[in-house]
Amino acid sequence: MSLHDQIETDLREAMKARDKARTSALRMAVAALKNRAVADGHSPQGRCDDDTVQQVLGSEVKRRREAATAFRDAGREESAQTEEAEAEIYAAYLPQQLGDEELAGIVDATVAELGATGPQQMGQVMKAVMPKVQGRADGTRVSALVKQRLTG
Repeated sequence: MSLHDQIETDLREAMKARDKARTSALRMAVAALKNRAVADGHSPQGRCDDDTVQQVLGSEVKRRREAATAFRDAGREESAQTEEAEAEIYAAYLPQQLGDEELAGIVDATVAELGATGPQQMGQVMKAVMPKVQGRADGTRVSALVKQRLTG
């Protein structure tokens, strides 16, 4: 079963169980997937492949976590918790995130492979690292680590 189909199946199950929070979050995920299908030139009933689903859900997780931070900064703890709960629902469909040591190993190996020595080569290193960690590490986290390795 594809990831897209799994999300729709889970949505139906959440609706039957009357789980309002999960139903709401999964409906938004399905809507985001339909929007992506249309943007890619398919019909709204079109199916996204698993890589596309992971990209969409990854950006939704990031969006929810940023919103939670903004709500928390504004003193709206309940809204922040709602956003974080939605992010966790989406994250369950994504691959396991890389640990700090594992990510550092990939970055170090890539820096050594390219012979990068300074911050002016950060773009080259990022271009080589991102396909290796696709969907398993946030670009901001990778960028910070690459910068640290090239300047430190």
